[in-house]
Amino acid sequence: MTSDNPLNDRLDDDDYPAYTMGRAAEMLGTTPAFLRAIGEARLITPLRSEGGHRRYSRYQLRIAARARELVDKGTPIEAACRIVILEDQLEEAQRINAEHRRAAADSAGTPRSG
Repeated sequence: MTSDNPLNDRLDDDDYPAYTMGRAAEMLGTTPAFLRAIGEARLITPLRSEGGHRRYSRYQLRIAARARELVDKGTPIEAACRIVILEDQLEEAQRINAEHRRAAADSAGTPRSG
C-alpha cells in the first residue's frame, strides 16, 4: 500500500469512526450503557453507520476514557462529562493563545519562547 491510499488516510485519522459500540466498550473496559450515557450527556456524539449503528473515533475513545477515569474515582457521570468538556476547552484556548503569542512575536521580530 502506498501513502496516498485512502485506507491509510482513514487509519491515521483520529476522527474516523472506526469502532463499533461493542468494540469501543471492550477497549475502554466499560459497557455500552456507559457509552450511551456519555452520549446523552453530550460529551461525545458518535457517528452512525448506514444501518444506524453507533461508530466511535479514536479521539472520542480518548475522551470517553478520561470520563471513565473520573467516574471510576467516584465522580458522577454528568459531572465527569462537564469536567472533560471544560478540560478540552481549556486545552483549545491554551493552543490558540500560544498561536497568538507566536504570531505577535513573529510580527514584532522578537525571538519566540517555548
